[in-house]
Amino acid sequence: MPIPDNRFRALQLTCFLVLVWMLAGAQAKPDGHNNTNNDDQGRRSSATPGADYSGMYSFLREGEFAQITVEDQGRVTGYVSRYRDAEGDGGDFVDHYFKSGKLEGNHLVFTTDIVRGVSFDFRGTVERGEGKVRGDEAYYVLQGTLVENTTDESQKTSSHAHEVALKSFPQDVAPPAAQQK
Repeated sequence: MPIPDNRFRALQLTCFLVLVWMLAGAQAKPDGHNNTNNDDQGRRSSATPGADYSGMYSFLREGEFAQITVEDQGRVTGYVSRYRDAEGDGGDFVDHYFKSGKLEGNHLVFTTDIVRGVSFDFRGTVERGEGKVRGDEAYYVLQGTLVENTTDESQKTSSHAHEVALKSFPQDVAPPAAQQK
C-alpha cells in the first residue's frame, strides 16, 4: 500500500480543521455566549411545542414508568413499563406501547395497546411540579385520570380509574461536554 504524499496529508488536515471549526461554531450562540442549558432548552421548545414534556415519568408503583415523547403536531408516542404480576415480586416487566396519543397545549391523552389482557387510558394535563430546575425530579407532573382496563379469559372487560400524579424523573439537561467544565 503506497504512503500518501504531502498533498494528501495536507488535505486530510484541512478537512479535520474545517470539521472542528464547524462543530465549534454550531455550539456557540451568535452573540458569542455559550449557555448550553438555556440554548438547548430554547431550541427544543421552539422546534416542537411541548417537546420539553418528553421524558420518563413515574407510574403506579415503585419501579414502573411511562416514557413519553412529544412529536410534531402534538402527536405523542411512548410506552408504559410495568410489573407483569400484581405483587411486582416476579421481576418481569410488560411494555404497553401507545396505540394513540395527543398533546394539545398542556392537555395530554394517550391509550396503550392491550398486553396480557390489560390496557391503559390517560386523560389529564402536564403541570409544573415541585422541581426547581428542568433536570429535577417532578419538574413536570402528569395530573389526571388513569383508567386500567382488564379483560379476563371470558372476554369480560372491567375498568378501574385512578386519580394520578405521575412525576417526571430527574434528568441531565446539559450535554456531556458542558458538564466537564
